[in-house]
Order: sequence, then C-alpha cells, then structure tokens
Amino acid sequence: MQDAKALYDIFRHPQTIRALSHKIHREALKLSQPLKIMEVCGGHTHTIMKYGLKQLLPECIEFIHGPGCPVCIMPKERIDQAIDLARMNDTILLTLGDMIRVPGSASSLVHERAQGYDIRPLYSPMDALKIARENPTKNVIFFAIGFETTTPMTAALILRADHEKLHNLFFHINHVLVPPAIGAIMDDPQNRIDAFIGPSHVSVITGSQIYEPIAREYGKPVVVRGFEPVDVMEGILKIIAQKNENCSEVEVQYTRAVTREGNHKAQAIIEQTMSVRQNFRWRGLGDIANSALKLGDSYAHLDAEVVFSQFLSYEPIDDHKLCICGSILKGLAKPNDCTVFGTACTPNTPLGSCMVSSEGSCNAYYRYGNAL
Repeated sequence: MQDAKALYDIFRHPQTIRALSHKIHREALKLSQPLKIMEVCGGHTHTIMKYGLKQLLPECIEFIHGPGCPVCIMPKERIDQAIDLARMNDTILLTLGDMIRVPGSASSLVHERAQGYDIRPLYSPMDALKIARENPTKNVIFFAIGFETTTPMTAALILRADHEKLHNLFFHINHVLVPPAIGAIMDDPQNRIDAFIGPSHVSVITGSQIYEPIAREYGKPVVVRGFEPVDVMEGILKIIAQKNENCSEVEVQYTRAVTREGNHKAQAIIEQTMSVRQNFRWRGLGDIANSALKLGDSYAHLDAEVVFSQFLSYEPIDDHKLCICGSILKGLAKPNDCTVFGTACTPNTPLGSCMVSSEGSCNAYYRYGNAL
C-alpha cells in the first residue's frame, strides 16, 4: 500500500507538474496557431478538471471532449431494448455502473427497477455466472457495454457460460470501437481538432497500433497517455513537440501499461466470441459503419437479440430537443453552452447521457465547476 501511494505521489507531485507547465508554456510559444486537443476518454476529462490543469496551460491550448464514454454514446433504442428484456416474465437483467440511470425514450432501468422488475447492477461481469446458477428457472440477461477495455471481460464470460452449459444466461452486446468513432468525427466537415489524446485503458487491450491509420490518414498526432496529472502534462508536451516539428505520429506516454501490440490473449478471445456489426448508431454521432461488435454466429444461442427478438423494438429514437450531447460528443460545443445545463439537467435529473455518466463531460463540468 505504501509503495502504491509513493507511485501516485510521483505522478501527482506539484513541483513536477509546475515544471512541466513552465516547459509547455515555453514550447507553446513556437506554435503557429492555437492547438485544439480532443481527449477521447471521459476519464481524461475528469483528470483535467479535478486537478485544475487547464489553469496551468497557455490560453492557446483548448481541450475538446470526445465520445469516449460508453454510457454517454448508448442510443435510446438500445436502452429501450434492455427495458423490453427486463419486462419479460421470469427475467433478471444485469448491467454495469451508470447504465441503469441513463434515460431511454420514456423510462430508465433504474425507474423500471423501482417498478419491481429484477434489474441488477454488477460490480464484475463474472457475477452473472453465479446469478445464473442460482436462478436456473429464470432468463438471466447481461446487457454488456463498453469500449475495447471491457470487451475481453464479456468475451471471457461468454466462454465460461458456454463451457458450463448455462442455458439460461444470455447476452445483449453493446460493445463499441474507438477508431471508427474517431474517423466519423474527423470526417465531419465541422471538426476543428488538431490532435488526439488516445484512451489509456482501451490501448492496454488493443495496443497503440489502432491509431496509426488516424495519424496517417488525417495527419493528426495521437498521444496515448495515462490518467494522472503528470501523464496529462507530459502528453500535452509530446503533442506540442509534434506540432512544432510538423509531424503526425502515434506516441505512447503511458509506457508503463501500453505497448504497440496490446494484449494478444484478450484480442484472441474477443475474435473467438464476437464479430463486427455492419452498422451501429451512436448517441449524438449517428450511424457509424463497423463501429461495434455482436455475438459471433457460433454463439447465437446465447444472443438475447436473436433468442428474444420478438420482444424487442428497433426504431431509432432522437434525444431530448434541448439536449446538445451530440454536439458535445463531436467536440462542437461545451457542456455550459447548453441552455438546460445545471438547471433542468443535473446528475439527479439528467436529460442527456453526458450528465448521467460519472465519465460524462457534463457531469465533470457540473462536479468541478469552471475548471475548464
């Protein structure tokens, strides 16, 4: 425990952070124009705001908040499908974290739970195995969400369920992929992004190689960095250096966890159990081709979308008219540009998904005030 504290102290050391700030200010003077950096992951947004890092940076550096929160990008129709499944007789619906609070078209999972439906948030996906074993007469359905970070856990769970022949455990797969989303943002003619901060935990699984086409095709630097304040400052310094040298490459600041190749074992079990969807609608971003996963054909007997298709609705549903989460996720607006931010829309009364999730940018602005 003491060693862990010492490690964190290194990456949060005030003197180190100030030294990096001075160096960033010095190097930023060489920039030919202001620098707009998108941090794809919501965890990075919270680090920047929690530690007041924006105040330590020159005014020419602007952060743009990306779509790297799996709860924030889940479209209403997918949440409605989870509610459809939960309302079936003899059913237990399982999911992770903030997902139960995200509003669908007319309800949310937490509201349905209050109505008496058996909806349970999980600490670990593996808990689904125990719940399925203990309830052999019920359909246990895992509403699986997340980027490449959490996908291996779901894949391992699928393999275990199939191996144990748990015929009452099913999966509704909502795992999404980072590179197609970045591509969709860059293809938008309104985009104003000069560089990307690559998500850390995703990169542990995939490796940094997945961003190489982004750097090559769009000419934008990508720096994969960790979540601590020193990580953030070092990542910014690396981006500035690339811009000043007029190059666009993928760099890894988070070398203590991320390699170019990633976790081959995790990648293998994902490939074994899942395949790429032709299309998936992202909340706020619209349809993005090849941007999500589904259960592979050999596991169709565990696929809730196949087994219970007659109970599911598939009609796309727009967000609340006053919610600008779509523009926020694209980096075209900030949370405090929204007319209902902090009034009608709060973490306790969210109109949009960016306010619900603990990693959402609206939630970060609400929690940490005007830190950006």
